[in-house]
Amino acid sequence: MSSTPQSPPAGVGPRATALDIVRVIVLLVALASLAIWGLAAWPMPWSIVAAVAAPLLVLLVWALFLSPRPVLAVHPFVRAAVELVVYAAVTIAWWSLGQTWIGLGFGVVAVATGVMAGRRALS
Repeated sequence: MSSTPQSPPAGVGPRATALDIVRVIVLLVALASLAIWGLAAWPMPWSIVAAVAAPLLVLLVWALFLSPRPVLAVHPFVRAAVELVVYAAVTIAWWSLGQTWIGLGFGVVAVATGVMAGRRALS
């Protein structure tokens, strides 16, 4: 037996942390929230369009700026600003539905995880 450490297989990245899992959950809740907003806030023909388009727009922004391997690499502060705009949009969507406490709860959790991830990325 050799005592040399073996390298991980090709294509295997670092393990996901609890913070990474919470951030994925926040993204999924944001997508579901925007779909609910689209269905509830608009009249029938437009509700389906809004329920599909709003989450797709967030996914596009996430892929361009916020994903682990973003298409457009930007400064970390620009990345944080884009993330805050997405969180604010979801919070405002809940507020427009009359669900202020759900919007505030989402905003607090989303911003807290974003701050922790930003601090981890800058250290």
